[in-house]
Amino acid sequence: DTSMEEVREMVEATTTANGMVGGVHIRLIVSRGLKLTPYQSPAATVGWPTIVVIPEHKAASPEVKEKGIKLITSAFRRARPDTQDPAINCLSKNTCISACIHAVNSGYHECLMLDPQGFVATCNSTNFIMVKAGVVLSPTTDYQLHGITRQNMLDLAREAGYEVRERNFTLIEVYDADECFVTGTFAGAIPVVAVDGRVIGEGRRGEVTRELQQRYGELCDKQ
Repeated sequence: DTSMEEVREMVEATTTANGMVGGVHIRLIVSRGLKLTPYQSPAATVGWPTIVVIPEHKAASPEVKEKGIKLITSAFRRARPDTQDPAINCLSKNTCISACIHAVNSGYHECLMLDPQGFVATCNSTNFIMVKAGVVLSPTTDYQLHGITRQNMLDLAREAGYEVRERNFTLIEVYDADECFVTGTFAGAIPVVAVDGRVIGEGRRGEVTRELQQRYGELCDKQ
């Protein structure tokens, strides 16, 4: 078996070989490996798993981090865990890809996705967080990836003295939010200025979002 330490060494070896030091976005893909024939059974796998390390020099646009993005609600729902566990970051992302295409074709940056009960769950490629009356609200992890950046933002919000709650909430609550932002490894925190054509708060980056962006940047510098 390949240990986590060996995977870390692979990542470091790849970035070192490419002369990459800072500002690097790394995507790690692990599959079962080569197949005797295109067949889903593990019995058809030959040898060890295939591990792909994709490092890229990437940085979120300073303009986007300040001016924000606009979301549209997707008609595609997050799956129930007995269909496909939404907490697993697997390569079978047809639903998220369909939501992404919906956003692009509609002239939006990203899609907001609901869970099977109609509560807000996540976005097609990022986690979603909103702020109301100084309280930082995140959907539960029942129907979204347990994002590392998402968790860092919630931890930083608590450290900054904000009340943080993880609970179900509706689109109507989102429309009435003071601030909204999305989180991801690549971008950190990006403000959301409108959802479904409705302006969020004052239609610009809020103070909580700005503070968490700053704190997250400081955290990344320390690490």
